[in-house]
Amino acid sequence: MQRGWRVRAFVHYRGDHPAGWLERSACLGDIEVVAGDVRDYDAVHAACKGVDTIFHLAALIGVPYSYVAPMAYLRTNVEGTHNVLQAARAHAVSNLLLTSSSEIYGSAQYVPIDEGHPAVAQSPYAASKIAADQLALSFWRAFDLPVKLVRPFNTYGPRQSPRAIIPSIIAQLAAGRQVKIGNLSPRRDFLFVEDTVDGFLAVAASDRAVGEAVNLGTGRETSIAELVRVIAAMMRVEVELLEDPARRRNEKSEVDRLLCDNRKARLYCSWEPQYTLADGLPPTIVWIRSNPVAAPGTYAL
Repeated sequence: MQRGWRVRAFVHYRGDHPAGWLERSACLGDIEVVAGDVRDYDAVHAACKGVDTIFHLAALIGVPYSYVAPMAYLRTNVEGTHNVLQAARAHAVSNLLLTSSSEIYGSAQYVPIDEGHPAVAQSPYAASKIAADQLALSFWRAFDLPVKLVRPFNTYGPRQSPRAIIPSIIAQLAAGRQVKIGNLSPRRDFLFVEDTVDGFLAVAASDRAVGEAVNLGTGRETSIAELVRVIAAMMRVEVELLEDPARRRNEKSEVDRLLCDNRKARLYCSWEPQYTLADGLPPTIVWIRSNPVAAPGTYAL
């Protein structure tokens, strides 16, 4: 809208909050909100009519829950992506961005991880995202559908679900000193949401990104233990760090290390991250403290 675009948002139908987080957006009045389900081809087809650019972000994203309900992930992430691809093809959409995930790489076989790193599914979630990626690229090769894969590393920021690691840590510290974590050793490349959004827009504007996957990340890694200490220092809490077996992933499915090589994003899209953890964590802490969305310490799948 600030760029002069007319925006239509396809949101998962809910009877209680039909626009989801958009209900709290200052620009809601300028957005055409369409409720439906990405698994319903007719609804997706109707929503794509008259559109030239699609940002496909609809997905089930919680890794732990994918162990419980893998078929739900196949139906949403793979069948849902198929519906978007078919609808985009039917309406001759000229620009389709599919949201991938750094989880498709599995534990790093080398670092930093570039887009040529092998795809190794260590969870049903990761497998569903690999399948969606390959399905999208097949539509590029077979039908010349202008697909671009955007592969963010660990995005964080205001409005993030409490199931994610950073909101969980902040919520627990806001309630007291104890922080329960499943595994303290994994290392992640944390990307602030403002940089993620700018990355999507940069990929959308890049002709060189068609038929390609593009990583978005900072090129810096932080262990979970280090992350807890940094957040605790910002919140001025003397933290008591506890490992909680109930929150630990299966040993064979734990992704130990993700560190982004973002050279393609820099070269193809003239994008580079602007925020460090020191920049992005303070507004995230403020937002989560002001918007408690789950009981402190609650473990969400």
